[in-house]
Amino acid sequence: MRNKVFGKQLSRSRKGRRALIRSLIKALIVRGKITTTKAKAKAIQGQVDKLVTLGKKGTVSARRDVLAFLGNDRTVTDFFFMKQIPVFKNRTSGFTRIIILPRRRGDNAEMATLEWMDKYVEVVKKEVVDKKGSKKEKTKLKKEVRKESKTKRTVVKKEKKTAKK
Repeated sequence: MRNKVFGKQLSRSRKGRRALIRSLIKALIVRGKITTTKAKAKAIQGQVDKLVTLGKKGTVSARRDVLAFLGNDRTVTDFFFMKQIPVFKNRTSGFTRIIILPRRRGDNAEMATLEWMDKYVEVVKKEVVDKKGSKKEKTKLKKEVRKESKTKRTVVKKEKKTAKK
């Protein structure tokens, strides 16, 4: 009997599952799309949509709930509210999509890409030199939001083809 059983177990304990879901959602917010197994993508898709719906309320309480869910990571939460939430202002649901990929070669697992529906934000990585002279890779969030649509994809592909010839 499945009484009072919520969600997928994903072969993990409750704490491990919560940490996995949190890290996948953070990665989706920061990078714009993630590639993972189909089961994990389906498991977090509903929670991502709930977070966006909660964020669209814009209240202090909603912001605190999102902050708590993301593990009190202020930078990711601020980025989520400043860049991602305004993108979905006119949309009521369906904020993410799952694109099925070929199976993984090593264990034949079903793979999928989870990404934002209309727009996503790119992440720019830069090398930063410290005072001591050591190089570190710093992730900086790009301020521009890029709209992705089928027409732009075809235009980009045509430009690349003409450049090769």
